[in-house]
Amino acid sequence: MEPRMDLFTTETGARLGKRFANLGQVITRSPLPKSTQELVSLRASQINGCGWCIDMHTKDAAAAGETAVRLALVAAWRESTVFTAAEQAALALAEEGTRLADAHEGVSDATWARVREHYDDEQVAALVALVALINAANRLAVIMHQKGGSYEPGMFAAFAEQA
Repeated sequence: MEPRMDLFTTETGARLGKRFANLGQVITRSPLPKSTQELVSLRASQINGCGWCIDMHTKDAAAAGETAVRLALVAAWRESTVFTAAEQAALALAEEGTRLADAHEGVSDATWARVREHYDDEQVAALVALVALINAANRLAVIMHQKGGSYEPGMFAAFAEQA
């Protein structure tokens, strides 16, 4: 399965890419911990089967100091001991926010309450926006057949600086 096209070589795609990068920078600069941002992005990308985004977020997280054990256990975070209660709440929100069509209630009140125990309004705003943005990015990459494996840490951040 080859990539269908390079979306960002089109005028519309380039404009979209810049807007995505700008939105990403808002989240990156928010008070939501960077490690939480990468774990949430990785988990949503795993659920959506987005090889490109899994590659990117695994490598960026590792480059920022995330451990191989924690990265390996993101897919089984409920069955591991390496994530804080706050990270578990964020991962639960990421899963429920990604699987909206699988549950009639979307994000459960119990998950929302757990998130609110650990994050203030600014962090929650960033977390909700992050879940929405990574799901949109996953869909773009999966539809376009973008493959994982070629990402180098910091590539997207460099693009965001140009945007």
